[in-house]
Amino acid sequence: MADLFDQTPAPDAAHSAPRPLADRLRPKRLSEVIGQEHILGPEGPLGVMLASGSLSSVIFWGPPGVGKTTIARLLADESDLTFIQISAIFTGVPELRKVFEAAKMRRANGQGTLLFVDEIHRFNKAQQDGFLPHMEDGTILLVGATTENPSFELNAALLSRAQVLVLQRLDLAHLELLAQRAEQELSRALPLTGPAREALLEMADGDGRALLNLIEQVMAWKVAGPLDPDALATRLMKRAAKYDKSGDEHYNLISALHKSVRGSDPDAALYWFARMLEGGEDPRYLARRITRIAVEDIGLADPQAQTICLHAWETYERLGSPEGELALAQALIYLALAPKSNAGYKAYKNARAAARKTGSEPPPKHILNAPTSLMKEQGYGDGYAYDHDAEDGFSGQNYFPDGMKHGVYYLPVERGYERELKKRVDYFAKLRARRQGG
Repeated sequence: MADLFDQTPAPDAAHSAPRPLADRLRPKRLSEVIGQEHILGPEGPLGVMLASGSLSSVIFWGPPGVGKTTIARLLADESDLTFIQISAIFTGVPELRKVFEAAKMRRANGQGTLLFVDEIHRFNKAQQDGFLPHMEDGTILLVGATTENPSFELNAALLSRAQVLVLQRLDLAHLELLAQRAEQELSRALPLTGPAREALLEMADGDGRALLNLIEQVMAWKVAGPLDPDALATRLMKRAAKYDKSGDEHYNLISALHKSVRGSDPDAALYWFARMLEGGEDPRYLARRITRIAVEDIGLADPQAQTICLHAWETYERLGSPEGELALAQALIYLALAPKSNAGYKAYKNARAAARKTGSEPPPKHILNAPTSLMKEQGYGDGYAYDHDAEDGFSGQNYFPDGMKHGVYYLPVERGYERELKKRVDYFAKLRARRQGG
């Protein structure tokens, strides 16, 4: 039984309306989908579900143009479910109620519904909760699509009822196969040289829909002969790299940059630095993070590293963009090649942990000042040994709370300048033990 929400366009209108190349090449079967073999193959999650006839709710997480909508539509076809598509951008609570009511009508007539929700992360938590009862009683089989990390954007209750499947950006081999299908559909070859063809694939940046849109533009040109990469570049703008300064890509790329420095790879560090700049990242954010890396991962193995970062930051502020970024890049190279130590970072965290554990333990009285007579009577300052009067300028007294074991938080490494600091730590530890024992 049809309902108000199942609308099929008239056949004449469908054939007469112009159709973009991306729509004309939309796969008719799952076996025609390019890429995503890791989830569609015989041993992949969807392959196993379809083979066993037990399709369950899923969340597709991946970049744009990799087949999320197409796969959802084909899953409905292969499972004999009615396909309903909505977008969280344009759908509110009243529309959702209508969708659920229509699904209930179908279910009452023996027909299931696959509800595809594009940009599902844009629904707030309360709206996401609204799907739960309809998923649990079988009214809908939910297929959500998101470009954002579901762990942060979706309710735990929703995630517990749907399997998250990660879709991957298309590589150059996949894009080449898609280009060949486009040429077959259009019955002619792209008017490009080999290098220009490769440049066109790279322009798509892993997005199949973007590639087909680019191909459609190229095929519309009236050119005498094959275009080379330079001629192509004058006619087409490179697609902007996918980068959200407040989303996953921001955190993924800064993590890649940080770990490349920690791994002493200046080339990789520069690459991720450049990727973030190309995506429009604020160089001041990068200056702050580079300085943080100097403090956390180089530390006292090279005390000069922090100074170099601060000077680079100051240079950027004086020069501005684009010249100032070079100073940050040079600081990044220095950090990548500097000796590494997180001993200071770990010592700080260990000391904080000890401070939380010991609470309000007072300092020992002998290291407290006694500015009043009452404090002197209470023993403040009694027995304090002035280090400059002691042998080697070191008294060896206890500076921890009475009854608390002397903490050891800073453990310098045998790299860079910390070799010298380790010698000093060991020297004072031996001297302290000898004088306190004596």
